[in-house]
Amino acid sequence: MTMANDEMWEWLRSGKVRWGRLATIGKDGFPHVVPLSFFVQGEDIIMNLRNQRWANVRRNPKVGLVIDGGRDMSDLRGATMQGTARIVDSPAEVLELTREGARRRGVAEDQLPTEPRPGMVYMRFHPSKVATWDYAKRAR
Repeated sequence: MTMANDEMWEWLRSGKVRWGRLATIGKDGFPHVVPLSFFVQGEDIIMNLRNQRWANVRRNPKVGLVIDGGRDMSDLRGATMQGTARIVDSPAEVLELTREGARRRGVAEDQLPTEPRPGMVYMRFHPSKVATWDYAKRAR
């Protein structure tokens, strides 16, 4: 069973799942897959980039992402996505995303950063191809 598009976005925004595995392509042509936290803005997935993943996305912005969650196969749900990432590196946008990410982690407004951390870069990813699954629907 699958999730409808609106169901998937609702699940991703719920905060019940916070980690995804980002796949980029290294300069050697092999996949580079790393687990990263994320948050959702509209229908974009926002992730922090640094080091190898930043270099990979700069070189080739085509990425894949898998987000899933559940205790076991009976309630496993998830989405696999493909699309083109956009690097966000302007100080104003980086600060905005840093503050939003902190808010979603429960940081109080008066404790939010007032300037971007040097070298901080984000990825804004709007998937163009999505496949979902929801094994809990089988039991219904």
